Amino acid sequence: MEKVQILIIGQGPAGLSAAIYTARAGMDTLILGCEPKIAGDYDIDNYFGFPETITGNELIDRGRKQAKRFGVKMRCEKVLGVHQEADESFVVKTDKGEVMAEALILATGVSRIRPGISNVDEFDGKGVSYCVSCDGFFYRDKKVMVTGEGIFAANQALELKQYTSDVRVCTQGKKVTMTDAFLKKLDKAGIPVLNRKIVRLEGDNGLERVVFDNDQVEETDGLFIAMGEASSSDFAYTLGLLRNGVFIEADKAQKTNIPGVFAAGDCVGRFLQISVAVGEGAKAGRAAINHIKHLNGNGEDS
Repeated sequence: MEKVQILIIGQGPAGLSAAIYTARAGMDTLILGCEPKIAGDYDIDNYFGFPETITGNELIDRGRKQAKRFGVKMRCEKVLGVHQEADESFVVKTDKGEVMAEALILATGVSRIRPGISNVDEFDGKGVSYCVSCDGFFYRDKKVMVTGEGIFAANQALELKQYTSDVRVCTQGKKVTMTDAFLKKLDKAGIPVLNRKIVRLEGDNGLERVVFDNDQVEETDGLFIAMGEASSSDFAYTLGLLRNGVFIEADKAQKTNIPGVFAAGDCVGRFLQISVAVGEGAKAGRAAINHIKHLNGNGEDS
């Protein structure tokens, strides 16, 4: 398994800013993630130091070139899950493999996609979950369903097979974006993919049934939401990070409640501006550097 000192999830302004600081400090740094939402042809004219208008694409391209100049490694890989090991290191699973890191910086922005189910919030914690590694155990030998159209949903469904044999995926009527490799894994595991849309949940003492848009009903004990790609909220659930709604709680140094995990940018829900994300990324990078030094007995974790 590949090992790095600092792994950053997200190639946006916060992630790139953090990487520039960590790499300049001599830390082995890897960024995982693909095109951030800022990368586009729209104009930015309120960013400090640019008297001329600059596009989102141009700004991100400059940030990437600067980070690479200091030795930052970058790969466009979709992160499917993050877990903390007994030795307090972190293992990040992607669509192409696994990476172990001593410190983790979350700079993923906020991209949770709602499933479009009218009363989903009423069953949150009563049959509806956003985290297989957190709640899968409670559904041993029960009927479960995963909503989602991509490899994040496929991966969640495959993880559920260790708890129960009755697993289905419902795409919520969206076009399937899973790779052929993941579709084959689902088929081999006996997990059907239903191209249908759930509109309502039912149950007297927790979830008992899902109702589709054609009024057909199917019994299920658990529904795991995994729309689109994994987001900061999904990683927060898995790692046990404190949250404020969909946002991650982080202190003024961008530390979360889990040592070695830092968060910066839109995922912490402050002033959602590029300049703020860059500043928070710098602070997260500095905190991660101090954490690594502390681990190696070369400094204080402050």
